[in-house]
Amino acid sequence: MENAHQSNKPAMLLLIDIGNTNTHLGMANSHHVLHQCNFPTANWFSRSATSALRSFVGRKRLEGAALCSVVPGATTIANRLIKHLWSLTCFELTSRTLRGVGMDYPKPHTIGADRLANAVAARHRFGAPVVVIDFGTAVTFEVIDRRGNFVGGIIAPGLAAMTDYLHEKTALLPRIKLREIRSPLGKSTESAMLAGAVYGFRGLIRELIAELKRALRAKRLPVVATGGYARLVMARIPEISAVDPVLTLEGLRLVWQSHQTRATLKQ
Repeated sequence: MENAHQSNKPAMLLLIDIGNTNTHLGMANSHHVLHQCNFPTANWFSRSATSALRSFVGRKRLEGAALCSVVPGATTIANRLIKHLWSLTCFELTSRTLRGVGMDYPKPHTIGADRLANAVAARHRFGAPVVVIDFGTAVTFEVIDRRGNFVGGIIAPGLAAMTDYLHEKTALLPRIKLREIRSPLGKSTESAMLAGAVYGFRGLIRELIAELKRALRAKRLPVVATGGYARLVMARIPEISAVDPVLTLEGLRLVWQSHQTRATLKQ
């Protein structure tokens, strides 16, 4: 009876985005990402990743698994675990398997797979041109021109990386918890650091967006933000059109679905 009940459940897609600091898991149907959770990427190198995967999937019936990764060692382990746990060959997003955006970039294989996924999801949602800002360990800009091609981007230190660096390289500056601050005039060491981080970082983002508009000659340029500090940073940046916390997972889903559709048409 349990097997029959299991076969009646709708098939789901497991999505895995392996970043330098955190891994993001997503569960999706054929239309969108339904829910997601995170765990430290370091867990791939211990047994805890196995339990995290089992707990996240539970009794759901999987029709496939797809991943994008910037940590090669974790990629190998993830592929092996997916095969072991569910007898599935995991689809991997790379510049060679990319669908959904064109490519106008000298060495496509050097682009992080998460950046490619972001580009696909942003173009699907907003058309072209469009810019993605991913507020992760580093803050990255993915730029898609009016022809729908990935043409390059920007990489800068992430917000947490900047404040952690100050703490680690100075004797008296504390490690701070990032949050909104009302005034740029710091009345304590912590508030002065927060002002420099939050206000300064917003200035960096706004200036880079302005430069990209000039470079693309685009009066209208949708900008979608994702990543851990996206909501904090975008609060006072009107140039950002939307925040999508599952943008990378959605892009991964779209590429996987494109491959499935193409395989079906060939049959």
